[in-house]
Amino acid sequence: MRFMMLLPAPADALEKCAVPPGEIVTAMRKFDADMKKAGVLLTEEGLHPSSKGARIRVSDGKRVVTDGPFTEAKELIAGFWIIQVKSKEEAIEWAKRCPLPEGGVIEIRQVFENSDFPPELQKKIAGA
Repeated sequence: MRFMMLLPAPADALEKCAVPPGEIVTAMRKFDADMKKAGVLLTEEGLHPSSKGARIRVSDGKRVVTDGPFTEAKELIAGFWIIQVKSKEEAIEWAKRCPLPEGGVIEIRQVFENSDFPPELQKKIAGA
């Protein structure tokens, strides 16, 4: 089972600090190394602030591009990991080891696999 562990950051904190403090980076890299050593880490990335991003929204059938920063967002994603584990409980155990600051949050979401879809859709997805 694959899980995405999302690391939300308050928009104001992320926009003010494009590069996280050194002690957080060091702790996160150790966490990454521990997961890699255990063979569960598939990928991990940190994200630049939304001021360097864009959003595409469909409105009246047209694609509308809005450049960041996204001030209306209450939270933005600062980074993520994709891990492969045997269960949600194992994903939770890894997430509990994440070096979060006081008040920090990590969200765990299972990634869809082709086998999660009905057989008729599996064939369409595989042929896509």
